[in-house]
Amino acid sequence: MKPPDIVEAEPGVFSVIAGLASWEVRVAGNEITVGGHRFPVEVDDPRQWKRSSRAGDARGHASIAAAMPGKIVRVLVAVGDEVVAGQGILVVEAMKMQNELKAPRDGRVTAIEVMENDSVNAGAVLATIE
Repeated sequence: MKPPDIVEAEPGVFSVIAGLASWEVRVAGNEITVGGHRFPVEVDDPRQWKRSSRAGDARGHASIAAAMPGKIVRVLVAVGDEVVAGQGILVVEAMKMQNELKAPRDGRVTAIEVMENDSVNAGAVLATIE
């Protein structure tokens, strides 16, 4: 089955065509209206997800993961390096913006799972600190 065609006709108003059916979809705040029916929605932005409670734990390991798909631009540390909380570990380019991923706590880099120019998926573990 072919995916629906979706075109933004004007800000907040979309034309959706699926097969022989078509709808006007209006988006306003946390609500979508389709054919006179209103549906509440919740935006789930992975950039706002909280890190696991272990990320700041003084013991064990802390994993640094990609918040969204992107490309590794720079690796700023090497395995075995001692790092401090807030120190840059990797630079990831996503949506034409470069984001520096930082150490969540003090520790030693025990693994770097990527190299420069690697493509990564959201949630992929990029480095580990113990």
